[in-house]
Amino acid sequence: MDSPIVAQLFRQLFRHPACQSRRNLATLSSCLQHGRLQQKQLQQQRRHMASRNTVRGANQGLPEKESHWQQRTELFTLDMSDEYKAYPTVTANDLRSRRQRPRKVKMLMRDFIEDSLYNPHYGYFSKQVVIFTPGEPFDFNSLPDEPTFYTELGRRYTEFEDLLDTKEGRPDDTRQLWHTPTELFRPYYGEAVARYLMSNYVMTTYPYHDLIIYEMGAGRGTLMLNILDYIRDIEPAVYDRTKYKIIEISPSLAALQNTQLLSSAASRGHASKVEIINKSIFDWNARVPSPCFFLAMEVFDNFAHDVLRYDLDTEEPLQGTVLIDGDGDFYEFYEPVLDPVAARYLRVRHAATGGRYRVPYPTTRAVRWLKKQLPFAPNLSDQEYIPTRLMQFFDILERHFPAHRLLTSDFHTLPDAVRGLNAPVVQTRFQRRMVPVTTPLVHQGYFDILFPTDFRVVEAVYRAITGKLTRVLSHEHFMRNWAYIEDTRTRSGENPLLSWYRNASVMVTV
Repeated sequence: MDSPIVAQLFRQLFRHPACQSRRNLATLSSCLQHGRLQQKQLQQQRRHMASRNTVRGANQGLPEKESHWQQRTELFTLDMSDEYKAYPTVTANDLRSRRQRPRKVKMLMRDFIEDSLYNPHYGYFSKQVVIFTPGEPFDFNSLPDEPTFYTELGRRYTEFEDLLDTKEGRPDDTRQLWHTPTELFRPYYGEAVARYLMSNYVMTTYPYHDLIIYEMGAGRGTLMLNILDYIRDIEPAVYDRTKYKIIEISPSLAALQNTQLLSSAASRGHASKVEIINKSIFDWNARVPSPCFFLAMEVFDNFAHDVLRYDLDTEEPLQGTVLIDGDGDFYEFYEPVLDPVAARYLRVRHAATGGRYRVPYPTTRAVRWLKKQLPFAPNLSDQEYIPTRLMQFFDILERHFPAHRLLTSDFHTLPDAVRGLNAPVVQTRFQRRMVPVTTPLVHQGYFDILFPTDFRVVEAVYRAITGKLTRVLSHEHFMRNWAYIEDTRTRSGENPLLSWYRNASVMVTV
């Protein structure tokens, strides 16, 4: 299913409100079969067609049937130069108040991704996401082995979604359901984080300062509850000095937290400890001089990125812009002039790493020249996605939380990513199955767009901006240090807490 044809079918499917009905969704299977047939025919044609990439696509006069989707393949593109000159440039901030997806505009890739994920009215995290909770914690010690855990997890997933369908009165084929390690390994994951926080607090600022914890993207608040429960039970004196503040950009999740989470916190005696702040961290304008811990668990992966391609002769970067036409179709343009944010990121990265980082093209001029002699050779490199929004997050920490200590966990590699260096996984969920596509240019709000984190580069950039020292560990290493791993060990000796997130790393301020 991972093809440009499938991406186009999903965009067509979700374009109009009427297309969201179950009747139309039920036809998707036959559409996908037709799409595969088209793709097979296209692959046969590719052997005889020029495939040189062009920045703006100069092919004109294509039949309507072809021009509708060829932009995805980079073989044929409509000439949209006039529209590119005429359409206004907008940002994600400009679109926050809009209830309809924009048309006849252009924007940088990072603004397109930010709008797709976080627009208050149609963004993915604002409207589409449901967080899975497995019910009672798993009794890992009673499970025979790790495959049994997978089976039990699948059973609970089905049970959870069946209950949602019953509650809503009908199946929801496009429900976006995902899980977090906090939910899967409750309460053991949260207790491991609590041990880390409590130990470092006691060794550094206790009793002169309170234990202040900020958490971004708290979801259902399970991590918060597990942390507060553990601190109260183990160190009451530390608990008395604890304050927990959740920063939540999603209005729907903030509303959920203000009702269910606060009531849960109150029932456990934590009401006076918790504050929920419904705003984007990028809108933060208050200075917090006190020492604090900042938790960002699986947050970096959904920060918007810019996209660059490089001139293979000069190695100069060109920045990607997304054009949205009057029909809601997307086109990519690349300009040799970088905006100040992208230009600054490249300068900071180069200085912080000493020029040692990966690039999406051969670094040897002779090799690049040889590749350009090949038939249908592109004139630009593959895409590189750069974490400009993450750099701005580090700016916020340095400017407004000067005494912070960061604890973050995220994925350093992801399967099924689109083409490019540090490229994202773009996927949606249909009929309880994940469907990856091959482009981030998808119907806004219906697809998750998540990026891997290059922790070697990110650590260097964080150090350069904040002036703080850090340490990067594997997820398994962090858990072996701070979790009671015997709690999540199966009878065979396998341990899902250690093996489940092998593609994740943890970065901490030291």
